[in-house]
Amino acid sequence: MLERVDLVIARNPDPASRLPYLIRVPLGAGGRVLRTSGTWPREKALYCYPVPAEEWPAEPDIVERVPVRSCVRRGAAIDLVLQRSRENRSQIVYTTARGREAVFWQSPRTRKQARPQVRTPTARAAGLADLRILVDTRERYPYRFAKQQVTVERRALPVGDYAVAAPAMSDADGAGDPERAVVAVVERKSLADLVGSLLNGTLRFRLAELAAVPRAAVVVEDRWSQVFALERVRPSEVADGLAELQVRWPGIPMLFCETRSLAEEWTYRYLAAAWTWACDEDAAQTRVDLGLASSPTLAEIGAYRLAPSAPAHDPADPSAATIRAWARSQGMAVRERGRVPASVRRAWREANP
Repeated sequence: MLERVDLVIARNPDPASRLPYLIRVPLGAGGRVLRTSGTWPREKALYCYPVPAEEWPAEPDIVERVPVRSCVRRGAAIDLVLQRSRENRSQIVYTTARGREAVFWQSPRTRKQARPQVRTPTARAAGLADLRILVDTRERYPYRFAKQQVTVERRALPVGDYAVAAPAMSDADGAGDPERAVVAVVERKSLADLVGSLLNGTLRFRLAELAAVPRAAVVVEDRWSQVFALERVRPSEVADGLAELQVRWPGIPMLFCETRSLAEEWTYRYLAAAWTWACDEDAAQTRVDLGLASSPTLAEIGAYRLAPSAPAHDPADPSAATIRAWARSQGMAVRERGRVPASVRRAWREANP
């Protein structure tokens, strides 16, 4: 009769099971029996596997027995309150994960870690009324950016999962070379995918590809602390490998964003900032090269930036003074001293083939 009002934790007698413990929850006739990986959800929510009550062993190897103050089912969850001062409240939740039914045993602490009490901002990133984000067609479960001011376009990206294109290449027709148009990309990783690609060596090659893009980042949908909770690999090996990659490619940040929603928000903010940077950077470079007093249009910026670049100097070109004199005769603004802009040299070559 006492077992009916106790939470009983015993060792799983099945040596082939990956879940080493059995818990019996005093709910209903015979109680609910579940396999699980720990004796209490201290650091993270514990995955549970429901089994028939008959699987409870006749002579269990009991690890812990705790009197229960309250055990009530509320919808798809079982609220469990134990008669002890610490670690006394928990919840067994019946839910779905990736389309499959799953059961998790969580405490208030692990629930707060899984769902941090934060609200993502609704303000527009970088003040943009609308941002067109390119999503790789190979991304199976992409971010929808439903809460952000975003227009999503599916496209086969040369690298990365999410990207923004240069201003001139962000129009509806998508004309031009898409690989040269990309100015920033984000590679999305789950923790399992990150660890797997790190250990088999593919992450190294992926970072090398990302380094060819002006701005790139890797976002991980988990906490950094979970690296040290890995069970089938050595956590130190994973931590050392990630640190080595960050040293080798310091220009590609690798950010752990705790949850999928936070990773989506960070991706949106990062790509918006990168798109604004591309506009400002091209505008500044265009004003320097062309000597413009006013800012060019976005179309002019993108066309200048994405046009094939000519060599800065050709041995067959005349002297800088000759090109400056020709440019002034054509109404171009050039400086008295310094390097002749590549655009002016290109214009001279086109006029004097």
